Amino acid sequence: MHQGSHRDHEGAQKLFSLIKDVKVAMMTTVDSDGQLRSRPMWSQEADDKGDLWFFSKLDAPVTGEIGRDSQINLAYADPSSQTYVSVSGRAEIVRDKAIIDAKWNESLKTWFPKGKDDPAVALIRVHPEKGEYWDSPNATMLHLYGYVKAAVTGEPPKTEKKAVDLGAR
Repeated sequence: MHQGSHRDHEGAQKLFSLIKDVKVAMMTTVDSDGQLRSRPMWSQEADDKGDLWFFSKLDAPVTGEIGRDSQINLAYADPSSQTYVSVSGRAEIVRDKAIIDAKWNESLKTWFPKGKDDPAVALIRVHPEKGEYWDSPNATMLHLYGYVKAAVTGEPPKTEKKAVDLGAR
């Protein structure tokens, strides 16, 4: 189903390095009436193909939404390091027991008290297609510089936005 790895794609390494330490992503899907819906999801490490993984309950609204429309967006933010990343792509529900076993860790019992053998456990695999990240200087310096620049010129400071096309499936 997936055509090779896009981890080595130009810009992808930067994107993956920015999100590797951000543990929660806001996942946005399309609900049954066409509205966008976001929720926080605990992020697993990207695999060697560059796919992103999340645990979910099989009967959660997000799994039904992905079943109807696989297009999703993930937003990662870490204000302390000025890391802001948006990833869009396609998602699918994975029930493969071997993959669940390999990705399971005991902290997931918070959401799945019956453990990894609970039939309600499912994985969401996200195949990134496009990503954007914003580079900006240190938050304190940006705020100080921004205040001075705004006061003198009437213009806000600029951050640099970079887009990464990770390729379609």
